[in-house]
Amino acid sequence: MPDKIIAHIDGGSRGNPGPSAAGFVLNDSSGTQLQAKGYVLGRMTNNVAEYTSFVKALEAAGKLGAEQLIVYSDSELLVKQINGQYRVKSELMKPLYDQAINLLGGFNSWKVRHITRDKNKQADSLVNEALDAGHNIEAKLKPALKKEKPIRLGVLISGSGTTLMNILKHIKQDMLNAEVAVVISSRSTVTGVEKAKNAGLDVKIVRTKDYQDIDKFSKRIEAELVASKVDLVIQGGWLCLWKIPYRYKHRVMNIHPALLPSFGGKGMWGHHVHEAVLNAGCKVSGCTVHFCTNEYDDGPIIVQRTCEVENNDTPDTLAARVFEQECIAYTEAISLFAAGRLSVENGITRIKP
Repeated sequence: MPDKIIAHIDGGSRGNPGPSAAGFVLNDSSGTQLQAKGYVLGRMTNNVAEYTSFVKALEAAGKLGAEQLIVYSDSELLVKQINGQYRVKSELMKPLYDQAINLLGGFNSWKVRHITRDKNKQADSLVNEALDAGHNIEAKLKPALKKEKPIRLGVLISGSGTTLMNILKHIKQDMLNAEVAVVISSRSTVTGVEKAKNAGLDVKIVRTKDYQDIDKFSKRIEAELVASKVDLVIQGGWLCLWKIPYRYKHRVMNIHPALLPSFGGKGMWGHHVHEAVLNAGCKVSGCTVHFCTNEYDDGPIIVQRTCEVENNDTPDTLAARVFEQECIAYTEAISLFAAGRLSVENGITRIKP
């Protein structure tokens, strides 16, 4: 019996309410498909169909004896309700919600995550196949998926290593196909160094004051990255300007806690950024992931995510809300790079379908 099951679920109706169906796909942690089914449900709403697919997937995973469960759904509403972010108001959905929560209690651990529809194609296809056929269907099991080789990351830090820990969390949860090959810190005594060592990572200390000029400092960083066979460099709270060599052009990413090109440049880091946003009276803030150049907070933008600025915000409360978006944006950008979906044309990043 599999200890861990990964489920993809989907439900939909043609008419809302209208003829509806639910579908789910269950895989084990190696990618071997265990079950893939579609169910005709009759006349229902989209939301009820989504919840029905969730319940059926939970029942099937429970029968297989799974102890750990990760469920992926393209219904943002369902994911937020199950994770306690939204309350279930519909009387039609409350019984299904209660049933789902009870079933989740049968697993030692579980996570329910949101994904975009393009990453949920098989479950979506099962829903449409069941609707077209007019009866329940069970797909032929697919062989184990060959997992792509993870990309090797070099992470540059100067402080607490919070971004590094977020990336490691996503890797451990199988949400990011990457591995941290080396961590380079510009300071020797920051907590990020201790966190990285405790995580079993290879840590190098490269301080600006130990080198005569920026060229020698940059060459040392490049040498460490090359020695570790790094595919992509991630700046996570990195506060030092370094000269990015040609071999790493469009292979160095940075995240900035504001919507560039606003509130960027030298001195715009940490609380300085959030104070500037509040002093400007902005109603929206957010974060920006971009490819780096040899200028502060410059380079082609890859991903941006936003959040509201509230009337009673302080730099601390705004920073916390922005960081929630940073955790999503950085891993999204890394995933796009790993999938070969990023290209830069005339200084603008294009995302391939």
